[in-house]
Amino acid sequence: MLEFQRDMIGENTREGVAAAKAAGKTLGRPAALDQGKAATVVEEYRQGAAVKALARRHQVAPKTIRRVLDAAGARDLPDQLDAPSADTGERRSAPAPDPDVTLDLPGLLADHLRTTNDEAICQALASGQTIRRGHGYSVRIVAPLALHCAALEQSAALADGGPAERKAHRVYAARVTAVQATRLHGS
Repeated sequence: MLEFQRDMIGENTREGVAAAKAAGKTLGRPAALDQGKAATVVEEYRQGAAVKALARRHQVAPKTIRRVLDAAGARDLPDQLDAPSADTGERRSAPAPDPDVTLDLPGLLADHLRTTNDEAICQALASGQTIRRGHGYSVRIVAPLALHCAALEQSAALADGGPAERKAHRVYAARVTAVQATRLHGS
């Protein structure tokens, strides 16, 4: 008798869900961020905003922000970090003047890059503006995109480090990739 009752409850539930869908009802919990806010979150993340800062600003959990970013593909790393697309374009034709780009380099990467022997990167770091953020810092660098790509390539070893190093590398890679994408779509 109890088994029959359980089957009847399940059948009634399935029929109720089917009837609600047929009537155009939206099932489940409503989204925490509507499409407009989600697009704003993705744009702000691509401009360098941190996940936790976005969560505080939009009054949602950081996991909600990560879900929105993952759905938009904004947190993906480029396939080949060692071969930026800007370099391949320069080899094919005469290089156009590379205008300066302003990007924030995470402090962990800056500390690593200061130990390299690349004069241009060390000079850019020395002329950059240090910005304190929470427990860490960033260095705002105004330099050609090629220099940012070279800095990303030289800091690739940190992508295999601890969680903080991986995050710093991922954030900087996302910023460089976003600039490359805007240049690619803009030209």
